[in-house]
Amino acid sequence: MDRRTVLRTAVVGAGAAAFSGSLWTGAFAAPAQPGASPYGALGSPDANGIALPTGFTSRVVARSRQRVGATSYVWHDAPDGGACFPAGTGWVYVSNSEISRTGGASAIRFDADGDVVSAYRILAGTNRNCAGGATPWGTWLSCEEVSRGYVYETYPLGDTAAVRHDAMGRFNHEAAAVDPVRRVVYLTEDESNGCFYRFRPDTWGDLSAGTLEVLVAGTATSGPVTWARVPDPDGAPTATRNQVSGAKRFNGGEGCHYADGTCWFTTKGDNRVWAYDAVAQRIDLAYDDSLVTGTPPLTGVDNITGTPGGDLYVAEDGGNMEICLITPDGRVAPFARISGQSASEICGPAFSPDGTRLYFSSQRGTSGLSSGGITYEVRGPFRRSTGPVQA
Repeated sequence: MDRRTVLRTAVVGAGAAAFSGSLWTGAFAAPAQPGASPYGALGSPDANGIALPTGFTSRVVARSRQRVGATSYVWHDAPDGGACFPAGTGWVYVSNSEISRTGGASAIRFDADGDVVSAYRILAGTNRNCAGGATPWGTWLSCEEVSRGYVYETYPLGDTAAVRHDAMGRFNHEAAAVDPVRRVVYLTEDESNGCFYRFRPDTWGDLSAGTLEVLVAGTATSGPVTWARVPDPDGAPTATRNQVSGAKRFNGGEGCHYADGTCWFTTKGDNRVWAYDAVAQRIDLAYDDSLVTGTPPLTGVDNITGTPGGDLYVAEDGGNMEICLITPDGRVAPFARISGQSASEICGPAFSPDGTRLYFSSQRGTSGLSSGGITYEVRGPFRRSTGPVQA
């Protein structure tokens, strides 16, 4: 038998594998397995081509190269990573543009009823802005997915100029997630032999200076880890990922999400969701398609976000254009599926501050071109709690 068959066989006897207690409890009994969604099965595609569970609806909020709502602002090409921020009685959804040399990021502002009131540019003239991450102080970290790319700190309300943070390292950046307890920023790297980093700012809330570190774990997929300082965050002449002996290699780092002591991150090259337990300082596999019994429900893992109750939402780049749900009891199931857009990918999943709306984009839409991007909103009875969550 090949490796995939052996690994799948090894977990059959365990039945429906589940995390030990809760997603936030640390070490896992086994990676998640296919199971029933708490929302039930998907219905038929709606008028926007999106299949959703009963009780959920979708709408288009922006299209590349078209004006956003009744505003004069034209939405960017290739919408990618995104996040939501409170703004007065409403909120803002920010979105990167994964375009070479002219990428940047834009924002859409909504009022308390969810109506679009404005749209505008918050970052311009940068290169292939892929994913990023929100900070507790209300800024958006926009990351360049190019060799020796930078991290830019942007301001969702559009009232402050973006700032480039060289100290956060120059490499093929993908996503970022902030841990306010340990006061660090976790960073993924989109390379087939990339690393997982954390940045420790000298002053919390100021990312202009600090220490870049890389996770050290050898070839382990589960167990304790350590961190080592990257000697030269500038990444030249030696790439950051090649400066520390024993740095753990990850196959195509993608999305990153922090909650309650755990940083979740994905690797698209091997279709895995990882969990870094920041309290115990260990890594574990939360999902691995090679360990799934039967047909893997989640492939092409990419951007990731979560809810206060512990549910994770993972968007696919590839697969069958789904956003899949991973529940705290270790079930993986589709939550949404976009039809007729197989040449695209789903990007930027993010919940409105009140948790009632999920935003995301189809980067290339029905045309398969960067100019065909579509940004959606899904409304419905998202569950806010799945039981006790340990900090």
